[in-house]
Amino acid sequence: MKRKHRRLAIMLACGLGLGSAAALTLFAFRDNLVFFVTPSDLASRGHAGETLRLGGLVAAGSVQHTTIDGEPAVRFRVTDGRTSVNVSYIGVLPDLFREGQGVVTLGTLAPDGNFIASEVLAKHDETYMPKDVVEALKKSGHWQPEAGPPPPAATWNTLPATKNGG
Repeated sequence: MKRKHRRLAIMLACGLGLGSAAALTLFAFRDNLVFFVTPSDLASRGHAGETLRLGGLVAAGSVQHTTIDGEPAVRFRVTDGRTSVNVSYIGVLPDLFREGQGVVTLGTLAPDGNFIASEVLAKHDETYMPKDVVEALKKSGHWQPEAGPPPPAATWNTLPATKNGG
C-alpha cells in the first residue's frame, strides 16, 4: 500500500470514528434537548412512565388544595389551549403559581393519564408565556399577535374534559 493510500485510509477511519461518536452523543441527548412537552404532545405520544417536563398554563378554576399525611398537596390542570392534563403535586408551590399563569412541572405520566409532579416551576414574570403555548393559541385562533397582547387565560380556557384532562 502506498503512503498516499495509507494516509487516505487513516483519514477516512478518523472521520468515520468522529462522525459515529457525534451521532451517538446526539442520540443519547435527544430527549434532554427539549425543555418541555405540551399537554397536546403528551396526549398524542403517551410517554407513560418517563420522567419529563410538562409545560403550559394552569387552567382557570382547576386548582384544588388538600393535605396528604400532613403535607400540602395540590391538584390542577395544565393546558396549552387544545388539551389539558391533570397534575398532582405534594409540596409547597412557588409564590408565583396561580391560575392562568405559565408553569413547567417535572414528573411522570401515570398509566391513568394523570401527571405526578415532583417539582413545579412557575413563570418568571407577568409577560412570560411558553413558546409552545403561544403557538397553540395562534393555531387555535385564540390569539392573533397583530391584534395585540395575548388574551387572559380566562377568556379562552374553556376546554371540555378530555381523556387526559379533568
